[in-house]
Amino acid sequence: MHLPRTIELTGDARAALATVLGIMSDQVLGGEGAPRWELEDLMMVEMRFGITLGVDDVGGGGDDVTEVTVGMGDVALLLDGVAYTEMMSADLPWIDMVRWTADFITAELRGHWTDAEWQEFAASGG
Repeated sequence: MHLPRTIELTGDARAALATVLGIMSDQVLGGEGAPRWELEDLMMVEMRFGITLGVDDVGGGGDDVTEVTVGMGDVALLLDGVAYTEMMSADLPWIDMVRWTADFITAELRGHWTDAEWQEFAASGG
C-alpha cells in the first residue's frame, strides 16, 4: 500500500515545483506534442502541494515552511515533469543547473518512499 506522506516544503521548494508545474501546464495548453499529462491532474497537484502559480513561481518563496500531504502519484507526476524539463533543456547553456535542480528535486521528493515502494508502485501501473 502506498500511503500518502507529509512533506515539509520551504517557499523556495514550492517556487521550484511551481516552475516545473508551469512548464508542464504550458506543454498541455500548447497542445503541440504535449506529454501525457492532463491539466486537471496538474491543478490537483498544485492544490495538494499548496502551490499558487504566479505567486510561488515569482522570485522564490523564502524560508517559510509548509507541510503538505501527498501521494506517490502526485510525486510521480512531478518527477515526470522534472524529467521532461531536463530532456527539453539539453541544448540550453544552463543545462548543468537544470540537471542539478532535477537531481535535487528527484532525491527530495522520491526519498519519502522506499525503493521497494517505488518498484511496487511502478509494477502496479502507478
